[in-house]
Amino acid sequence: MALSAFQTEDFGLMDYETVWQMQKDRVQQRLAGEIPDTLMLGEHPPVITLGRGSHAENLLNPTIPVLEIERGGDVTYHGPGQLIAYPIFLLPEGQRNLHRYLRNLEEVILRTLADFGLEGARNPGWTGAWVKSPQSGQLLKIASIGVAVKKWVTYHGIALNVNTNLAHFRQINPCGLESQVMTSMQALLNQPVDMDRIKISLIKHSTAAFQNLSPAERPS
Repeated sequence: MALSAFQTEDFGLMDYETVWQMQKDRVQQRLAGEIPDTLMLGEHPPVITLGRGSHAENLLNPTIPVLEIERGGDVTYHGPGQLIAYPIFLLPEGQRNLHRYLRNLEEVILRTLADFGLEGARNPGWTGAWVKSPQSGQLLKIASIGVAVKKWVTYHGIALNVNTNLAHFRQINPCGLESQVMTSMQALLNQPVDMDRIKISLIKHSTAAFQNLSPAERPS
């Protein structure tokens, strides 16, 4: 892509397991220098995923599929109306710091929210993006982040609640929190949000955050 440091791949609405395998394939292709850095975007049918840091007590009474995966973090929910972003990025020398990478992902989300008039925030001690409840002032979680890395190629990534069915979070304690802490852009703006506009915004801010990515070369 002429305007970004990476190519994009929109998988639409696709089941989690298929895209999970696609991610692993892209990681191998990136390691071999067969593809450039790639940002995968799309949505999943309802599914619960358990990261490496999951606790059994946070899985309540699920009625939708549950998968154990290799990303960091605890239990979370994915479903239609939630924008998924999976960066398959080779972190270059000087940027091989996962804390920095996570903060960059958070910054992408915060700037995307700002494009739609929402003031996002970080919550010290928690990865992801948050907003203040207009009613109570309580911090509500609007985006989750969980990543994995293989030989400094990243995968898994961001789940931003756009028009998400928040009721599905009641089947879990998301990241160990009560389900009521989850919110969405639709809930905050009192109207559905166009997903294509969100994708354009997120790509723009990802380009700014990751403009110094490596070229498509085989890592040493």
